[in-house]
Amino acid sequence: MNGLFAAENTVLGVGNTILSDEGFGVRVVEYLQKNFTFPENVALVDGGTLGVELTHFITGTRRLLIVDSIDGGTIPGTTFHLRGGELRAHFAQKISAHEVGIQDVLTMLELTGKMPHVELIGAQPFSLEAGVELTEPMRKLVAPFAERAVEILRGWGLEVN
Repeated sequence: MNGLFAAENTVLGVGNTILSDEGFGVRVVEYLQKNFTFPENVALVDGGTLGVELTHFITGTRRLLIVDSIDGGTIPGTTFHLRGGELRAHFAQKISAHEVGIQDVLTMLELTGKMPHVELIGAQPFSLEAGVELTEPMRKLVAPFAERAVEILRGWGLEVN
């Protein structure tokens, strides 16, 4: 994390780590932190279940990549990459408490003219039962999603090793 000031580029992992697969976004960010080196203008943020409190980590960022489990009402393990209108439609559904908070943060940024470029990647959870570990099939998606996040960042012109 980058103190109280947002980095130019932010990867935000969100989710409730005590509800098994709901913690997917946080686990992907942890994997990124352990396995890759990022330039100084990239912040990796464990947003957990924070809501509007995320504002000070995001305000001022130019590009935001959110990683999350996404209950899209489809087959477990289905992957998503949302941008623009798809992203707005997703958050309009207010799937979980942290997503309501993220929607509020993005709305505030949009209203103040400080909206960054935002993309969201995620996967349909297999389980939302109480538990601090991801299910085995969701755990197998962590490394590929970390790679996907790195590809997106490289597409933004960033050097990630």
